[in-house]
Amino acid sequence: MPETSQAPAFRLNRTVVLVGMMGSGKTAIGKALAIRLNVPFLDSDAAIEEAAALNISEIFERDGEAFFRKREAEVIDRLLGERPCILSTGGGAFLTDSVQQAIADKGVALWLDAKLDTLWDRVKHKDTRPLLRTSDPKQTLTDIYAARVPVYAKAGLRTAITSDTSIEQTTDRVLQTLASAPNVLEPVS
Repeated sequence: MPETSQAPAFRLNRTVVLVGMMGSGKTAIGKALAIRLNVPFLDSDAAIEEAAALNISEIFERDGEAFFRKREAEVIDRLLGERPCILSTGGGAFLTDSVQQAIADKGVALWLDAKLDTLWDRVKHKDTRPLLRTSDPKQTLTDIYAARVPVYAKAGLRTAITSDTSIEQTTDRVLQTLASAPNVLEPVS
């Protein structure tokens, strides 16, 4: 995606933490949003992989999900302490109470709400999702979706994700959502 040469129309006052299911677009939308707002884009999974010198799948395999979730919460809390940015999180990060509290204290959670069919279309050909390495990955995704949607609904903000909109159009929607929230974006004159 090309960077725009015009100055951003808004200043980001709080870190925006993108939450949602695997395949909802947290990385793609996060990067586009960061460019538009001229702020850093951070990815908690990338930060964990860098610190561990292992990829997420290897951490899950070697140390288990509980270990991973604890490290993930620590990394997210650390990243929230930096200057305002766009922070993409792994799909399960927001399930942890301490992560929800850290986001509420230091940022704002934005749920990228994609329907199950859209998610399946996006993840069915990828083997980088450790939770989908099962005999029936579609059913596993369906089960994860059913369990997580009520938790994601606790996010302070929500933007619907549809399969028929571009990254640019979805980023426009996310900016509208953020502009409607108090103390997140400040218009730049």
